[in-house]
Amino acid sequence: MANIVIDSIRKDFGTFQALKEVSLTINDGEFVSLLGPSGCGKTTLLRIIAGLETGTSGDISVDGRSIVGLPPKDRGLAMVFQNYAVFPHMTVYENVAFGLRMQKADEARVKKQVEKAAALLHIEPNLGRYPNKLSGGQRQRVAVARALAVEPRVLLMDEPLSNLDALLRLEMRTELKTVLQAAGTTTIYVTHDQTEAMGLSDRIAVVHDGRIEQVGTPVEVYNHPATRFVGSFIGNPPMNFISMPVTAGHVAIGTKRFAVPAGSGDTILLGLRGETVERAPHGQGLEMQVRVAEPMGSHLLLTGSILGQAARVILPATETVRNGEMIGLTLDAKRLTWLSPDSGISYPAAA
Repeated sequence: MANIVIDSIRKDFGTFQALKEVSLTINDGEFVSLLGPSGCGKTTLLRIIAGLETGTSGDISVDGRSIVGLPPKDRGLAMVFQNYAVFPHMTVYENVAFGLRMQKADEARVKKQVEKAAALLHIEPNLGRYPNKLSGGQRQRVAVARALAVEPRVLLMDEPLSNLDALLRLEMRTELKTVLQAAGTTTIYVTHDQTEAMGLSDRIAVVHDGRIEQVGTPVEVYNHPATRFVGSFIGNPPMNFISMPVTAGHVAIGTKRFAVPAGSGDTILLGLRGETVERAPHGQGLEMQVRVAEPMGSHLLLTGSILGQAARVILPATETVRNGEMIGLTLDAKRLTWLSPDSGISYPAAA
């Protein structure tokens, strides 16, 4: 296990700046996800940590020692790729043993580590088989076992579940979390899938346009997004953003007045999670013009507009709402996010 400090990493591809002075500290034994859309720079950062790319500037240290300039094999890291990257001409045993043999480990240690990793990933029955006889999920287990067998200080994972179907992805996510908790390995996990990041991570670093916009626990980034992008990227449906007029430091919603942060000006952006509302009598809450009501089994998803602005909210499945109906919504003041309409940055939550 290891502590990692990423300090002001920048990466330029010609005139394009892929990473813009990225800094992040990852604690010993912690699982941190780099979460963001395609092209945001998260995989580039992972490859720089691994030594597969060279940063333009900045430093990366592991346990206080800079690894910049070291070849990948000398960094004490292991990487699991999106496309499994298992060797088709080798048995599962030989695949898992590959890294150890590259380190010139004696065969007694190779056998011990292969059996230990195979037991963790439940692939013991497949040790004598070749990858073309395995399913996608089994091949990914082999890739993870190979990485863990060398007992890396840090495990790097680049969207390792993205090639699996939805049900298998769910099963592998559960198993992966169990395995990595048992191994206690410091892990950096790249994904664009918010469900994976929320379910697996101790903390999430949300990456956008080459920058980290927020670092926090899954609960923190969901309930208290630092920026409009974070709120819109995390959550299904994403957070609603409603421009509201401010009068004397308050926003009037139905029969209630909500205090807004000082210095917010004449207009403020209300960040509203769809599941935090309750239905109110018409005229007594925030008015929503419903365009489509979709029964989703566990809940009712409403799509429409609030103050002429697009919105989606969630009500209990027992509610009855007709398409085209105007309804009222009650808000919980403790679960609102207030943001600057100009910068998209959220104001600090009230103490």
